Amino acid sequence: MEVRDCLEKLPFWAELSDEERRFAQRNSAMRRIDAGSLVYSRGHCACVGMVYVAKGSVRAYLMSSEGREITLFRLRSGDSCVLTAACVVKRITVDIHMTAEEPSELMVMNAEAFASLTEGNIHARCFLYESAAESFSSVVSTMEEILFSGFDRRLAAFLLAETEREGGSEIRMTQSRIAECVNSAREVVTRMLKQFAQKGLVELKRGQVKLLDPDGLRELAK
Repeated sequence: MEVRDCLEKLPFWAELSDEERRFAQRNSAMRRIDAGSLVYSRGHCACVGMVYVAKGSVRAYLMSSEGREITLFRLRSGDSCVLTAACVVKRITVDIHMTAEEPSELMVMNAEAFASLTEGNIHARCFLYESAAESFSSVVSTMEEILFSGFDRRLAAFLLAETEREGGSEIRMTQSRIAECVNSAREVVTRMLKQFAQKGLVELKRGQVKLLDPDGLRELAK
């Protein structure tokens, strides 16, 4: 995908002048990221710019001083994020990390250009604050699940969401990776998946989970 293709998918693109569009295109570039590579961390690269995911998946998470991680949200193809432009949104002070979950292709508009657009165009500015609000809404939703939902419910909901996203009945993901996504230990995930398998809800294979009874999982996820 080309830079222009990605820019045209941004909700404020149609509201930019021709000069602003040329400016945005000159100051944006495609980046190919390997799986496991760091996309953003406030401590290492505090102002990358505005990011649009053209292909792949990026996980946003918090990391404690002991190395424990809590997944906040995930960005997939077609998603954009402004938290990577913390210098533009001055009040963003959370030390969020973002890592590519798979080989990914990102369109990045550098921070200076993004700041210029948001200062000069009300539609770009609205996008900035709406995108930031959406990200923090996802964070709050994640925290609510961790604090108030039973783990069996969280895991069932995750399995259903992943299969719906992929359009099949199988999830090709290791149990360690699932643990990262649902904010739990691998041992806890393994134990719960075995319970699901014993109930006939799923079938476990190496690096893969197949849903056998989606309706049963939906009932559990309520």
